[in-house]
Amino acid sequence: MTIEIEDKFDVPSEFGLPDLSDVKGCTEVSQPLSHRLVALYFDTPDLRLAARGITLRRRRGGDDEGWHLKLPKAKRARQEITFPLTRSAKTVPPELAELVLAYTRGAALAPVAQLETRRGVTRLLGPEGQELVEVADDRVKGTVFGDEPRVVRWREVEAELKDGDRDVLRRVGKRLRKAGATPADASSKLARLLGDVPARPETALTPGSAGEVVVAYLRGHVKALTAQDPRVRRAEEDAVHQARVASRRLRSAFKAFKSLLGDTTALQDELRWLGEVLGEARDLEVIRDRFAHRLDALDPSLVVGPIRRRLGDDLLAKEHEAYGRIREALSGERYFALLDGLEEFAARPPLTDLAASDGGKALEKIADKNWKRVGDAYDAAQAMEDPDEREIAMHDVRKAAKRARYTAEAVGLSELATRAETVQEVLGRHQDGVVAQGVLETEAEAARGAGEDTFTYGVLVGLEHAAADLAHEQFPDVWAKVN
Repeated sequence: MTIEIEDKFDVPSEFGLPDLSDVKGCTEVSQPLSHRLVALYFDTPDLRLAARGITLRRRRGGDDEGWHLKLPKAKRARQEITFPLTRSAKTVPPELAELVLAYTRGAALAPVAQLETRRGVTRLLGPEGQELVEVADDRVKGTVFGDEPRVVRWREVEAELKDGDRDVLRRVGKRLRKAGATPADASSKLARLLGDVPARPETALTPGSAGEVVVAYLRGHVKALTAQDPRVRRAEEDAVHQARVASRRLRSAFKAFKSLLGDTTALQDELRWLGEVLGEARDLEVIRDRFAHRLDALDPSLVVGPIRRRLGDDLLAKEHEAYGRIREALSGERYFALLDGLEEFAARPPLTDLAASDGGKALEKIADKNWKRVGDAYDAAQAMEDPDEREIAMHDVRKAAKRARYTAEAVGLSELATRAETVQEVLGRHQDGVVAQGVLETEAEAARGAGEDTFTYGVLVGLEHAAADLAHEQFPDVWAKVN
């Protein structure tokens, strides 16, 4: 997996590649190398991948032949995942097909187009011989499959960043434009060949209305959730956390803005389910990292027995098992139906009459109402005489604060969002300490049953108890300040 950063240019057939040897930062330009590339592109019959700017191909020729999956990441950057060339030219490797399931929803992948490219490659090298930028001069013949195949020919130039910095890439682009190249209209060769592939049409909303603000927020997080899917399947760092946050923000928005969005109970229920699916692996990841830091901070004389194995390797094994359950859930019809429902709602939201009102006043009122819920939950918790019941009720305060924070962020009330986040953070430290104590007690019981020394478990429980108590003691002062 790599991040591909490149600039693409349209050039006329008679275009002459300019001299790049004196580009600042470059000390040498390689002799051009020629390649013949043949790429077969795969998609669903209704081009679901192309509609989202995703390309999946099997390419022969060049120094990187094999399977290539390119996912949009940010402006001018794409995430590229490669896989070795397989014997079958018509069957996508299951490892790659799985990574686009959030987009195909289980629909079959088949060849939709072919690109034959005669490529001339020039490399700009740095002072230590490192490759800074690769410039590819491509003459392309594209064929769109179908009942009546369509053939298109063109020429283009790509400048791809390798081991240099973006300033070198920018200078190369400036030199190419001066020679007559123009920034490409299409994001990829396939996009140029297929033309505009219509995405799901979206309902236009009244500018500045409450509905427009909220729906824009929802659309952004639906895309964010879907974009994390391939990263979650590959267990990339922070991917589960980001997917879980996106699902929580969506669920929170559906609750907070129900006066604008109508009944979204079914979507909320399914988002809760997805959060639970993602939560198991995420919680294990967090708690494992927490214990590792705790043990590293202890005096070595206080660490006895195979506690690092139990709180490290054993928890990691459980985390891997949880990832297996995530992949199974993310490959099922229930998950596909949730994605369908979210995209349909975001594209054509069944808004109430209130959604047409002025965004500023209506949304500020909703945000204030959600902040008031935090205060009401806190007052209710403090009125409880039983300490255990009060502690459970304070967890509800934390959840209310999280919802108030997400709501304030959605409508751009940063000061209110900061107050809510402060409440959430302090109560979160308390909750994390309580949860950690429970995990330690369970693991200590297993260690005790195996005849292992459990002294260090007691030390860690004491630390977690102190951390939870400290957050509990700090909260009244924090509450007084934010309220």
